[in-house]
Amino acid sequence: MNQPPVSPPTADAPTAPGQPGAPALAARDERWQIRVRGLHKSFGVQHVLRGIDLDIERGRTNIIIGGSGQGKSVLMKHLMGLLRPDAGQIWVDGEDVVPFNDREMGRLRRKFGMVFQYAALFDSMNVVENIAFPLIERYRLSRDEIMERVRDLLRKLDLANVAGIEQKVPPELSGGQRKRVGLARALIDRPEILLYDEPTTGLDPVATKNVDEMIRRTADEFGVTSVVISHDMASTFRIADRISMLFNGTIVVNGTPQEVLGSRHPAMREFLETSGLVAPEENGQA
Repeated sequence: MNQPPVSPPTADAPTAPGQPGAPALAARDERWQIRVRGLHKSFGVQHVLRGIDLDIERGRTNIIIGGSGQGKSVLMKHLMGLLRPDAGQIWVDGEDVVPFNDREMGRLRRKFGMVFQYAALFDSMNVVENIAFPLIERYRLSRDEIMERVRDLLRKLDLANVAGIEQKVPPELSGGQRKRVGLARALIDRPEILLYDEPTTGLDPVATKNVDEMIRRTADEFGVTSVVISHDMASTFRIADRISMLFNGTIVVNGTPQEVLGSRHPAMREFLETSGLVAPEENGQA
């Protein structure tokens, strides 16, 4: 596939296994926690992922951007084993997870926490019950142990000072509070990797900034690897350590925010210019 190159400064391009200088993927890498190579996925005649190569940096905030329908959510579901690829490899801490059986997949998924787009809380449960749900489902812990973990997260996520928060149900919470309760539920099982699906969708600019700060603070305080699916460019450049752009089924741009700002790829330039992050170029000249 002929694609416009990313102009200098260049990003770290993934190297396919077997090529000169290729990394030994079958070993834990202290920099890259997740490594994806040659990932393909089709649904009927629709070829969604067309050979994804992607590295997710350990302990950092990694953002995957792209327009609607480009396959961002499909890619995320592959990372935590909810979908199986038609071809390709996904390495998590040095393990190729694609051939995992159901038991091994269960072990893999315990490394992940998921923060859904609209929090996906249970309206019939109060805040404590929503946050504690994964612990109740997976472990035999006493009520005191569960409440200690729940209240610790309420404090760390600035929810403990909300009057009556423990007994509130989701319809009684603000949009930002729901996001934080959803994050608490994702963190309650102490995951190594947090996945965020469009975390700022439907929020006003102030609430969006608050959620951005929450993501950064969570990465710093809990030491998790964050993978954020987003099309919000302002939010992306506030919090990203690394940015990858998914376009037409492949990763076309990958690097630090500064490297991405220098991209010459047309789809990336359109995102940057439309978002007001760079000035439009006159007469379409690079």
